[in-house]
Amino acid sequence: MADADFYSHDRPENPKLREDRPRGGGPKGPRVAHSRTWTVVAVIIAIIVVAIVGIALFP
Repeated sequence: MADADFYSHDRPENPKLREDRPRGGGPKGPRVAHSRTWTVVAVIIAIIVVAIVGIALFP
């Protein structure tokens, strides 16, 4: 049985309800991974700055 047959064989011809978990690829929104990357970089830089200031204040 092919994948397409497997996922569609148990659906009625004219279903009254939408699938609760649609299968297959739908429209994909734009990836916004850059904002998370900049957040991680900012946190790491902040930790380094705090460590340097802490070392400078308490030699």
